[in-house]
Amino acid sequence: MKEIKPHIVAIYVLGVLLLLTPVVYFIPQDGIDLGWTKVNFLSQEDYFNPKEQENTDITDIISDVDTTMVAVDIDSLIQHQNNTTGTNGAPKGGEVSEDSSTELQFAENGKDNLFRFFRILQGVSSKKEKVSILHYGDSQIEGDRMTSYIRQKIQLQFGGKGPGLVPATNVYNTFTFKQTFSENFERFTAFGGGKLSDSKYGAMASASRFTPEFTLDSLFTLDSLVEQVGWIEIGPSKFAYARARDYNIVKMHYNNCNTPTTVKVYQNGAIIHEEEMVQDGEQHTLKLSFPSSPGALKYEFTGKISPNICAFSLEGDYGVQVSNIAMRGSSGTVFRRINNATLKSMYTETNTKMVIMQFGGNSVPFFKDSSGVTNYANWFKSQINTVKRSSPNAAIIVIGPSDMSKLDEGIYDTYEYLPYCVAEMKRVTLEAGGGFWNLYAGMGGNNSMPSWVEKGLAGKDHIHFSNQGAKFASELFYEAFIAEYAKWKKSQE
Repeated sequence: MKEIKPHIVAIYVLGVLLLLTPVVYFIPQDGIDLGWTKVNFLSQEDYFNPKEQENTDITDIISDVDTTMVAVDIDSLIQHQNNTTGTNGAPKGGEVSEDSSTELQFAENGKDNLFRFFRILQGVSSKKEKVSILHYGDSQIEGDRMTSYIRQKIQLQFGGKGPGLVPATNVYNTFTFKQTFSENFERFTAFGGGKLSDSKYGAMASASRFTPEFTLDSLFTLDSLVEQVGWIEIGPSKFAYARARDYNIVKMHYNNCNTPTTVKVYQNGAIIHEEEMVQDGEQHTLKLSFPSSPGALKYEFTGKISPNICAFSLEGDYGVQVSNIAMRGSSGTVFRRINNATLKSMYTETNTKMVIMQFGGNSVPFFKDSSGVTNYANWFKSQINTVKRSSPNAAIIVIGPSDMSKLDEGIYDTYEYLPYCVAEMKRVTLEAGGGFWNLYAGMGGNNSMPSWVEKGLAGKDHIHFSNQGAKFASELFYEAFIAEYAKWKKSQE
């Protein structure tokens, strides 16, 4: 290979600069429209004084966050004998602090449900009760990121075991549980992909079937269909937080069973339970309990028309269940697409008393003006109200979008309408009687994302947290949540 001498390279670069310099004087700042495309070039200002990346200093934010809590504690039909001891779920408890670098914000009309939830939390373990928190969100929480950390902290403090609700068929990588299923199982969601004609997705906004939906009539009869078999196997993961991998109650939530369908449950290859699923089309739950964690369980279904399998729930005997419900690509405007009767039924069955809604990020890149932001926020408010109607006494906390960066001329800048989106989401949340937590501000605000990327707390896409970053963000949220609880608890003394 011929060696290129340094002075030749210098001459080449200088020549390129000399050729490009006049261009900045002739191409308008908004570019030249050629009809089929638009030609843009650096402005004179950017050419002679190029922009520099601006990163918000997050040193103090990061240094004050402690994520070392990971205290890893580490007849004709066979009928399973439900034989739990009823003691799995005790909390570790401990003092709670009013100190937090961020805060939950809520108006006067939002305090009642939150304080009602605090009263439930305070007594849930002593009364051996069970209560659910559902954490809905977009891809920022996908794979149980954020939720897993928040769950471990809450269960350590107030009690509870297991990850709570998990999808009937999971399509995201997760370290919290293990699952496999037969190829004929198809997933349907309210937020993307295949849709159910009856919209009976349930609380997870998704359901799975081992046959397509069929409408029986005089020409299309049950006898014309062939019996199908599908299976789902689910079990604990050794990589999960200690509380999540220790559960002894397994529930299966299903609906829309209108024709004969049998389910058999296997443990270590042996059938431990079998039953005919209820054929009234309504929402039902098959519950199995064990003296300790059962390991992997395989559910085998046989029938000509599949019911909707909405979810499994992996739980302890009592305490708090914190479920991760990730909706990739969603802006949170899906709740009105779910059959309300099944949604309400699952909220009742799981005793849902708090709903966290973490959205906004998927809309931010598409806002063209402030009116688009306001329209989105008002539509999101209608989703909050839908959740409230389905679970009237549940506390609702909205987590706004994180800082997100757009690459423009080699510089990462916060999306123009992101701060206004945060402000509008806060407005409608407080109007609807919910609490709001400002993740964007908690990160450091404008242009904080490049600093999170620089420190390995977010990905190169400048949108999603890394696993470590998710822990930091989760700790910030938990601190704000538990600080409100501590203040409330003090006021009760």
